[in-house]
Amino acid sequence: MKNLHKISYLILCFLAVSSCKKSFLDLSDPTKKTADKFYQNEAQIQQAVNGAYSSLQDHVNSQWIFAEMSSDNTTVQLNPSDRGQTDRIEAFEFWNVTATNANIADMYAQSYNALYNINFALSKIGGVAGIADAKKNQYIGELEFMRAYYYFNLVRYFGPVVLITKPLATSSDAFATTRATEDAVYTQIIADLTDAATKLPKKSDYAAADIGRASKGSALGLLGKVYLTKKDFPNAQSTLTQVLSLGYSLVADYNEVFDTNNKNNSESVFEVQYQGGNNLGEWSDFIDVFAPRGSEGAVTGFSTSRPQGWNIPTRNIINEFEPNDKRKAVSLKTGYTNSAGVFVAIPFVNKYNHPHTIDGRTDDDWPVLRYSDVLLMLAEAINEQSGPGNAYQYINQVRTRAGLAALSGLNQDSFRSAIRHERRVELAFENDRWFDLKRALTNEQMTALLNAHGQDEKANPTVDRGGVPFAPSDYKFDGYEALYPIPDRQLFLDHNLKQNPGY
Repeated sequence: MKNLHKISYLILCFLAVSSCKKSFLDLSDPTKKTADKFYQNEAQIQQAVNGAYSSLQDHVNSQWIFAEMSSDNTTVQLNPSDRGQTDRIEAFEFWNVTATNANIADMYAQSYNALYNINFALSKIGGVAGIADAKKNQYIGELEFMRAYYYFNLVRYFGPVVLITKPLATSSDAFATTRATEDAVYTQIIADLTDAATKLPKKSDYAAADIGRASKGSALGLLGKVYLTKKDFPNAQSTLTQVLSLGYSLVADYNEVFDTNNKNNSESVFEVQYQGGNNLGEWSDFIDVFAPRGSEGAVTGFSTSRPQGWNIPTRNIINEFEPNDKRKAVSLKTGYTNSAGVFVAIPFVNKYNHPHTIDGRTDDDWPVLRYSDVLLMLAEAINEQSGPGNAYQYINQVRTRAGLAALSGLNQDSFRSAIRHERRVELAFENDRWFDLKRALTNEQMTALLNAHGQDEKANPTVDRGGVPFAPSDYKFDGYEALYPIPDRQLFLDHNLKQNPGY
């Protein structure tokens, strides 16, 4: 295989980045050539599309900070001797995020760098001769799916955002942008996913070497989630229903969903691909980030590892699992036994903990959309329109797989609560909780829930803080914080941008 070089363009210039190898992501680096000379044939278009997939890794690597740490799902194991992350990652746990937060700035910039790549590739495809229509449609659909995914995250994180769907003509255009309304952004997302769903093949139609690419089911599944977010329940139901006939099914054993020997299984609608076991730059390292500090090889299997203790499951979510729920032991562990044979009661996310051959270079993919998610969304869409009657069949498939009793006899409101519970435990630590809270609750309800959780953590922290006291501002959630701040650097560069209220 050729070396993979991630394609990443800044708005103002091209950047060359590291090389690696990986199945359908194999490509040579067009950033070392002029763009006009590069986009000349199908092979080069394919390389550009593959580069866009590779950039998804950079995006997903940090999403747990924004979508899990800010929720009631996870907390942090403090390092009393190193407070360097106080205003970075810890700020999301304690709702102390400001416009100067480096993680916000990095996520914002990475998203728009990736979108620039996608827009540029889309602008070139039509002018390349010799590509069969079906293949050209596939490339367009893949890029549209990824563009929609980025904008869906951006609009949910920030509200109104800059909406760019074509390459900027001049560098000065980059500093003259304004924030589009949320409705305008959602209109573009829906248009992209609707078109992608008509152009992309089914997952089963891809050759083995192309497994992991976005498919028709990926586009429809994400589109259904978009409609659900907008509370357009009829369109959510009709869109998600289409996914049912595309060949997906629940994996019998919840543990097998995440097994690195069972990637892209029948339940996988879309997952970001990683490859460990080599030095080629495509590995993941989630377990090293999530395992407790000091656990070393007791969790990772490598005595040389130095886990970071981030994204620690809270007592709140640990207690959310029903007795005998098979998902609990897969999703998290309540502690580990150290080398001295002593049990250390610091919980950790276990979902991405699988044997690997090189310390810190794991093979775990990241699930973006699973069939169980589709079933739960469909149940939610049906309940919101007509009550739970026809929705039980979908939620109960998920519960049965988890070893739990089927639900029945609920009214519409109690079924809403059941859906929120089921989504929380089924999709635990997959970057859904923050968005689910925002979608399912009013701003006032979300504020009350998070502040109650915060007060509980202050009174009885999930993890001992090593003598570090809480700051007065810790765990005080104000409603405006449901949207993150626009990075101050972006406001400095583009005076047309306005900050979100409250920051």
